[in-house]
Amino acid sequence: MPANLTPQYHSAEKRYRDAKEVDEKIAALQEMMAVMPRHKGTDHLYAGLRAKVAKLGQESERKLATARRAGFYIRSEGAGQVVLVGPANVGKSQVLAMLTSASPEVAMYSYTTRTLLPGMMTFENIKIQLVDTPPLGHRDVRILLSSVLHGADVIAIVLDLGEDPVAQLDWTLTQLEECRVVPTSYDPQEKSETVIYRKKMLVIGNKLDLPGASRHLRDLEKRCDGLFQIAKVSATEGDELEWLPSEIFQSMDIIRVHTKAPGQKPDRSDPVILTKGSNVGQAATAIHKDIRKSLRYAVVWGSGKFEAQTVSKEHILQDGDIVEFHL
Repeated sequence: MPANLTPQYHSAEKRYRDAKEVDEKIAALQEMMAVMPRHKGTDHLYAGLRAKVAKLGQESERKLATARRAGFYIRSEGAGQVVLVGPANVGKSQVLAMLTSASPEVAMYSYTTRTLLPGMMTFENIKIQLVDTPPLGHRDVRILLSSVLHGADVIAIVLDLGEDPVAQLDWTLTQLEECRVVPTSYDPQEKSETVIYRKKMLVIGNKLDLPGASRHLRDLEKRCDGLFQIAKVSATEGDELEWLPSEIFQSMDIIRVHTKAPGQKPDRSDPVILTKGSNVGQAATAIHKDIRKSLRYAVVWGSGKFEAQTVSKEHILQDGDIVEFHL
């Protein structure tokens, strides 16, 4: 029986043949399997594709194990993971040291950071994981860093305001694109046949205390207008540093929702973390899928038209809301 493969299948097959990275190959194979007509004539072909996906999955695991052994794997913890990137000697390690209890090696010479170093930053009632990274300039570093960049919730680009931050930003974006990581606002001129990871990005202008920093900051603001949120600090002097945790939180597009049982006070110590725009039903699922199934309605304090408003599963929640589920 002829296979009668579709144009979509052949397009995905071409992407598979052209792919250089393991995850690109797996994505193309999975698309081939999804668009393939299923009948006796394609059973053998389908089984062959499944075997290739399994083999590539094992290869991916081996690469991940190598990255872990080299210190280039950090499991995400807390409310989310923010990865600090940028050129050498811009002060990424100093930012990490000032915002967390981590103790990175901080020096005035380049390439002090040689591996990933995590630290937990406190913002009000949650913890956010920050990860310091080596400079992106070396190809081997980019290869090892790719997995953590692909998994990050936010990428914070740290720049030196004492030098030309616009040039540093453009260089960093180019290096990130080599890792197939682009801003969420990225608008490609032509369709890419590789897997692209779109990430929320925050720009941190560091060394605000240096001569010329104010002028350089104005140039950076023009470059980032409408594209990136900018936070300005001096990590060594502590200037504006008290605002940075809030700006990092805002860049993550998440909300904190507090739950309560009927007749009880809300638990504000361990909020449910949700993507901005989430509704009551999604909050219930985040706690346990059975709660959503049994949920009849909820009572909300905060985003309702009035306090203790009865709402449906579709009600959109806001940061700081209190929710009481009724099953």
